[in-house]
Amino acid sequence: MGKKLIISLFTVIWTISLVTVVLAGGEGNARKGKYTYRNLYKACHERGGVESPKPALSPDGKTRAQWKRIFDNKQFDEFGCKEEWAKLAEQDLLDIHAYMYEHAADSPTPAKCK
Repeated sequence: MGKKLIISLFTVIWTISLVTVVLAGGEGNARKGKYTYRNLYKACHERGGVESPKPALSPDGKTRAQWKRIFDNKQFDEFGCKEEWAKLAEQDLLDIHAYMYEHAADSPTPAKCK
């Protein structure tokens, strides 16, 4: 009886952990997004694509709805650095979107790129 209970409990915990990991995979990581966004502009600056390694837009430059629209439609023209944006993986885009969304002008914690 004791072994069956332990195995059942372990199975339930394992299943919950697996479901949590799968569900969390669809969202971006804002911390990684900030790092990726800054590195994108550093690479673009080193290539000579922009004059400054500082990102073109700060998260507080737009509202959450505007950021969502930009990333849903993948309209990154105003950012510049087209080559670098084209090379980004889907997860990197999700991470950058999470960073922009969490720190947008109408968010509880707006942030500027420094």
